[in-house]
Amino acid sequence: MDGLISLLNDGSIVQATIQTLVYVLIAMAVGGVLGLVVGVALTVTRQGGLLESRPVFYVLNFLVNFFRPIPFVILIAAIQPLARVVVGTGIGDPALIFMISFAATFGIARLVEQNLLTVAPGVIEAARAMGAGPFRTILTVLIPEGLGPLVLGYTFAFIAVVDMTAMAGVIGGGGLGNLAIQYGYRQFNPWVTWAAVLIIIVIVQLVQLLGNGIARKLLRR
Repeated sequence: MDGLISLLNDGSIVQATIQTLVYVLIAMAVGGVLGLVVGVALTVTRQGGLLESRPVFYVLNFLVNFFRPIPFVILIAAIQPLARVVVGTGIGDPALIFMISFAATFGIARLVEQNLLTVAPGVIEAARAMGAGPFRTILTVLIPEGLGPLVLGYTFAFIAVVDMTAMAGVIGGGGLGNLAIQYGYRQFNPWVTWAAVLIIIVIVQLVQLLGNGIARKLLRR
């Protein structure tokens, strides 16, 4: 308990919470946009899609299937050289954010594809019959119609990204996961570990409630 009080007094827990939120928000912003682009491309280039293209679909599908199943702790080691090229370092916060964004892109891409495939084909056909081009149909029909499921998908992705931040300590990052391991697990202080766990649970619950509420309103339109 003394260790927890010490971390509270020196602001370490607050700092770790802020670090975790920064990691997650930046990774969701970058990975969310890139994942949306890849997911939409997968949807429209598949057989019978608005922009059917087997070569593009197979390449994107292979990349998603290749990177998405890799456990994040292994992915960290695998793409560390790429992180050095892109962000100039293979350790610390910049590298961690790059790696989480990279992993999130492929995970979100598959979620986007699966959710957009639930859009009724008749709605898309009606838009095409009214003279809407492929890109206009994507922007004004496909994505808006799939917005409710997409919000739920991004909520799930947010929680998965929070899980990834627990591996920050592997490459010298911070956050609640690193705090729990360094000051809780390694120093045999369960108070610190459970404090970090409870903060993460609160963050996840709030985001889940927000996501569910937004999705509910969109699905009732």
